[in-house]
Amino acid sequence: MIVKMKFLSITGPKEDIDRVVNQYLSKYEIHLENALAQLTEVQHLSPYIQANPYRDALGKANDFVRSLGPEAEKEEPEQMSVEEALSLIQNLEERLLETDSRRAELEAQKADLEKELRTLTPFRGLPETMRVILNFRFIRCRFGRIGREFYSNFEQYVYDSVDTVFYKSYMDENFVWGVYFAPRTQIDKVDAVLSSMHFERLFISEQYDEYKGTPEDAYVELESKLKEVVRQVQECKNEAVGILHTEARKVISARECLNALSVNFDVRKVAACVKEKRDTFYVLCGWMAEKDALQFQKEVENDDRLFCIIEDDKNNIHCKPPTKLRNPKIFKPFEMFVRMYGLPDYREMDPTIFVAITYTFIFGAMFGDVGQGLCLAVGGFLLYHFKKMDLAAIIGTAGIFSTIFGFLFGSVFGFETLDPVWLRPMNAMMDVPFVGQLNTVFIVAIGFGMGLILLAMVFHIVNGIKARDPENIWFDTNALAGLVFYGSAAVAIVLMMTGHTMPGAIVLLLMFGVPLLLIFLKEPLTALVEKKKDKMEGGKVMFVVQGFFELFEVLLSYFSNTLSFVRIGAFAVSHAAMMSVVLTLAGAENGGSPNWLVVVLGNIFVCGLEGLIVGIQVLRLEYYEMFSRFYKGTGKEFVPFLYRSKIRGSGGTLNIQGKGKNRERENI
Repeated sequence: MIVKMKFLSITGPKEDIDRVVNQYLSKYEIHLENALAQLTEVQHLSPYIQANPYRDALGKANDFVRSLGPEAEKEEPEQMSVEEALSLIQNLEERLLETDSRRAELEAQKADLEKELRTLTPFRGLPETMRVILNFRFIRCRFGRIGREFYSNFEQYVYDSVDTVFYKSYMDENFVWGVYFAPRTQIDKVDAVLSSMHFERLFISEQYDEYKGTPEDAYVELESKLKEVVRQVQECKNEAVGILHTEARKVISARECLNALSVNFDVRKVAACVKEKRDTFYVLCGWMAEKDALQFQKEVENDDRLFCIIEDDKNNIHCKPPTKLRNPKIFKPFEMFVRMYGLPDYREMDPTIFVAITYTFIFGAMFGDVGQGLCLAVGGFLLYHFKKMDLAAIIGTAGIFSTIFGFLFGSVFGFETLDPVWLRPMNAMMDVPFVGQLNTVFIVAIGFGMGLILLAMVFHIVNGIKARDPENIWFDTNALAGLVFYGSAAVAIVLMMTGHTMPGAIVLLLMFGVPLLLIFLKEPLTALVEKKKDKMEGGKVMFVVQGFFELFEVLLSYFSNTLSFVRIGAFAVSHAAMMSVVLTLAGAENGGSPNWLVVVLGNIFVCGLEGLIVGIQVLRLEYYEMFSRFYKGTGKEFVPFLYRSKIRGSGGTLNIQGKGKNRERENI
């Protein structure tokens, strides 16, 4: 069901907006609209511009909470004044400043050591100390790497022709790492040759000269230093987390308090200011549930600094109302399917209950099995209990209907040992005039589908009445004209199948001809009812041609949509057939002892695969065969702007104290 909304305009002195938000508005769910966009006829209107003083402190509080980890979110926040919250965050920041500075220095050292290790790693195989290598008197050296394909060319064609010695220290699948030596007088020439061979030089820092021993020894020493720095970094982190953990609950409470104040302060983004003589007033506009709006108006009637007007004249409202759904708990999970298609417009009917009933009923008919249905029901409800997943609740409810139809079909985990209350889908046949024998479940599925299509047309007419749209009430394919035509077709089919005589020609003309004529002429008839001038694009001839083909498409859609419901019976038969195959493979059809492993695995396979397919097919029927007839789903979601606190105080209220004033916030 869609909650009835009221449009409110709230105004008062500009400096009083925080008191109003925290003392009154925070007790209610209100969907705020941009006041500047709504009050287009008000003069001297300007935006309410003011920087949020709580944003920086809130950002730091959020950082502290993240540092505490996910376990901190389980802490129950307590009431805290804004002064206490700001003071706590500032004190923690000062206490953590020294630790953070020390950690930043250590992180820089860690980065330098990691860089040195990456540079030194390929040269760990050098047999001499860096001090010796870097300080030859007449020989110069270059460290680096060269691609393996270029190194092969270098060895084969160039190496013997230049005055150099190349020492390979490491090789991977792409590069050869090493150092080459050349006389000081020849080093420029050798550099040019190696550069032409794509040698990538690595500049070894002179600090390696300080290390004693070989590069391997230097690597071990650097690694030891890195481990010590990492340990000190972790100590700094633990120290910071320890400081925060001692104040964990207060940090959560401060974050909660600042979050409330920050979000509520941002109400200025959608507020407007208007200047009257010497005074400046704020203006807020938004939607409330009718019950809340009346209660709010009653609460503020004695406040001489606050004025609230509930606007009833739709001509003064320049935005459509938001949609807020409120359904019984048992149907609420099915709102997920409605939202997937689109929220209902405020003036549409909410199809949630319709979807809940039809979806679970059709699912049960297509997947009728006592054992598998109970598994779906138990599994779905357990998952919903622990994970609160709407889809799990839907599966559980669908499982109940699968169990019911399992008794109707006499099937338990594929074993048809029970006497069916109704029929067995694979075996039940009936005589159909002009057709012969046909499976009973197919006939019932088509009849059920025709009933749902007729009901969808009734919903379409109801939505048309709500929207005051003559075309969708009288002349549309799914309006009264379509309802009479399709209903007449359904009655005629029932009469033929039951052997009754058809009505006379005049009655048939009224039943079929008049509704089709109204559908054909819906555009000019709508214009006539609305007292508007009808504009036939392309002239009367094109109107007739276009109308003829549209009418043909309408008749074709009636037939195809009706035939689409055959899938209900088809899947009921398919499920029984698949389980029959499973039992045959298990050897249960011959009367002997079945292979229970095959029975269990087969049931799991059928339950998972066919359950998924049936779930999708039922949703397809909902969207394409029913929703498309009456539902648009163009609604705007009701989004409460103000912050709803997690803090639970006495009486369900939170007292936020600031600047010497008590500010009450009601908790959901």
